[in-house]
Amino acid sequence: MSANSRRPLISGNWKMHQNHFEAIQLMQKLTFLVGKDDFESVDVSIHPPFTDIRSVQTLIEADKLRFSLGAQHCHFEEKGAFTGEVAPGFLAKLNVEYVICGHSERREVFSETDEMVNKKVLAVLAHKMTPIMCVGETLEERESGGTTEKVLNQLRSGLSKVSPEQVSSMVIAYEPIWAIGTGRTATSEDAQEVCSAIRREVGVLFGADTAKSVRIQYGGSVKAGNIAELMLQSDIDGALVGGASLDPDEFARIVQYRLHAD
Repeated sequence: MSANSRRPLISGNWKMHQNHFEAIQLMQKLTFLVGKDDFESVDVSIHPPFTDIRSVQTLIEADKLRFSLGAQHCHFEEKGAFTGEVAPGFLAKLNVEYVICGHSERREVFSETDEMVNKKVLAVLAHKMTPIMCVGETLEERESGGTTEKVLNQLRSGLSKVSPEQVSSMVIAYEPIWAIGTGRTATSEDAQEVCSAIRREVGVLFGADTAKSVRIQYGGSVKAGNIAELMLQSDIDGALVGGASLDPDEFARIVQYRLHAD
């Protein structure tokens, strides 16, 4: 298990997969696979596409499931002429608890800037939801030795104007861009090194107590076969899981990493 007292968070990011019928089926399968004992030690958030959120919310609330409802992103404005976007207040009304901000695909494919990510973090917090703020480097930056500089610059920008109390309740996800959807993953030691640097920088910016409280996930081709080793690292408090979260058996094994550590 994770070598710290912070409660682990495993998040399933379904990306642009599953219509609302498929989402209901997937949730029903997960309900049978992830049991009461699992939720005693691990938090689990599910992040379906926007069109599925209401269906998943209804299932969670009707069946009193302990999964937390999450969203994959949002706009930072409350309302306005932003065709195709979703306001944070809309998500809050659906009882969304976690919102991913600055996922690598949003940054790389949709050109989201550090400033935009910061605005989203502040908007999510204003609606009493929890941001999962993503940071990470490209393969070129990694190979040139620029990982720490890139990640910490994203961290500082993303947490601008956020209070220490708010940071304490947040989740920061280190997801190296070169590992997303490639089947490649950072070694547990490399992931720990970056997550440790993130925690140290949070301590510098917001104080030791905040650094101890903030949860840091690793994301990037997380599977049942590597989750236990990652979770043994002292500064890794969970995982942001992409493709593997679409397979209910695989995702359940990730959530149950303690049972499958051997």
